[in-house]
Amino acid sequence: MSSPEELHKFDTLVGIIARLRGPDGCPWDRKQTHTSLRENLLSECYEVLAALDDGDTDQLGEELGDLLLQIVLHAQIASEAGEFTLGDVVHSITTKLIHRHPHIFGNRTVADAEEVMLNWEELKEEEREDGVSMLNGVPRLMPALSYSYEVQKRVARVGFDWENLDGVIDKLVEEIGELRQAGNLEQQAHEFGDLLFTLVNIARRMGIDAEAALRKTNQRFYRRFSRMEEICRQRGLNLRELSLDEQDVLWEEAKGEERPG
Repeated sequence: MSSPEELHKFDTLVGIIARLRGPDGCPWDRKQTHTSLRENLLSECYEVLAALDDGDTDQLGEELGDLLLQIVLHAQIASEAGEFTLGDVVHSITTKLIHRHPHIFGNRTVADAEEVMLNWEELKEEEREDGVSMLNGVPRLMPALSYSYEVQKRVARVGFDWENLDGVIDKLVEEIGELRQAGNLEQQAHEFGDLLFTLVNIARRMGIDAEAALRKTNQRFYRRFSRMEEICRQRGLNLRELSLDEQDVLWEEAKGEERPG
């Protein structure tokens, strides 16, 4: 058993994972592959986001540990297969960070964070192979709102953006009109997608993370609707049998019980 001091060391985690994957290790860990761990990795990422949304730093530390486990486990699997090592992973990211921060590790000067981002995009373009789109690096499996946010942010760095927020809002009005005029389900889906894309653009211009904003709205809805169900149980009511007006009264009651802010 490792000492408390050893448990704080990164090498201890690496050794534990190697042992779990070893010949006499854990049957579950030994059978895992890059593919079988996909859902685990995604789940841990969402747990980290939940801790961030909740502002729970203790939970955040724990969830980051779970995410780190997934990273080290993938590196161990790759090392066993001769694909790459954990050292290769660290080398890749440290090399990238040094190259993309010449204002820290080189002789380039920058005025502010905005100029840092412009330089970052220029350096990324240097790293890309000829003919590869600047959008190619955006993960296609990202949640749709996050993907929209990221591609819009990237093209804005090269000037492909609205001059001001009013222009985007005008576009939103135009998209609502096109949605109303859509004649069939396929057209409606097309126009609805355009509407969502424009809403994400508005959020980006306002400094709002659309994915995070929607997550918080979902959480509020869950909390308020659950409270409605609880009120019905307390009062012997059947939620399904209430009229919409009666349900709205309960919704407002549940909403009113929440703390401001």
